[in-house]
Amino acid sequence: MHMADALVIPAVAGTMYAASTAAAGYSIKKVRLMDEPEKIPVMGVMGAFVFAAQMINFTIPGTGSSGHLCGGMLLTAVLGPWAGFLAMVGILLIQCLMFADGGLLALGCNIWNMAFYGCFVGGLLIWKPFMKGGVTKKRITAASVAACIITLQMGAFSVTLQTLASGVTQLPFSVFAGVMQPIHLAIGLVEGIVTAAVLGFVYEARPEMLWTGNVTGVKKEGRFGIRKTLVILGAAAALTAGVLSLFASALPDGLEWSMERTAGTAELEAAGSVYEAAERIQTATAILPDYGFSFSDSGAGTSVSGLLGGAVVIGLSVAACYAFKFFRRGKS
Repeated sequence: MHMADALVIPAVAGTMYAASTAAAGYSIKKVRLMDEPEKIPVMGVMGAFVFAAQMINFTIPGTGSSGHLCGGMLLTAVLGPWAGFLAMVGILLIQCLMFADGGLLALGCNIWNMAFYGCFVGGLLIWKPFMKGGVTKKRITAASVAACIITLQMGAFSVTLQTLASGVTQLPFSVFAGVMQPIHLAIGLVEGIVTAAVLGFVYEARPEMLWTGNVTGVKKEGRFGIRKTLVILGAAAALTAGVLSLFASALPDGLEWSMERTAGTAELEAAGSVYEAAERIQTATAILPDYGFSFSDSGAGTSVSGLLGGAVVIGLSVAACYAFKFFRRGKS
């Protein structure tokens, strides 16, 4: 659901940049106050896992469309909404600059649509209340599915509102919304099931890793130590990015599919100096555009993109934690 620059005008893009920046600023403040340095490696590994998972487009049977995880709810259930949101910002920034996935002008929109709803609505209004009675696998499954479906519906609807506000006449609001919502309902269901499976593993392996909003403690004894759990998740991220990504569906994702059904094309054009400047920046920074080598169609480009992107996500997460001082000096 990464929006391209042509879908938004500068005024809408600027508004969404401001909103997303405000949410990021507030998240930085909250994470600093929490002072949980033990979450630094968790943030890196889970960020890499979500980056890898987003590379796997899965086919939606009978539609000719595909979908991929957003990951906001998954990150929030482990890191909490504020650290989860910051991790999602890092992932989307790297996707935009290194791989030209989603427009630079539209980055504020993509952060809002894919990260804000999943982390804050999904985490605070759905996940946290579900955990009030105690953490169980049934509650994890119910909360994951409900949160992913609801927040993806909100994200998809925001896309249609942003194109409406931008006056994109090729995408009439009622028609566009009429195809965006149903296809993302199916995608949200799949994401909810996958999210529940991953969180179910975390619950069995190291249950105290799950964020509960201090509503209740997790009293179950885990099977593994924190280090082993992170190694397993890291290995799963590497396998997903380096190998499973080669088998991702080539069908258009939910947004592209909806655009084709509405406008007859998934690639709209926009002219102007702002769009040209954004394109120049992305051309200069995208070392692996579209997750592949510019000189070859080899699948090795996809594998390299996944592994390199995951490594950069880990590095950026750790660097951000130190830069914003998400720990007290001298505290181990």
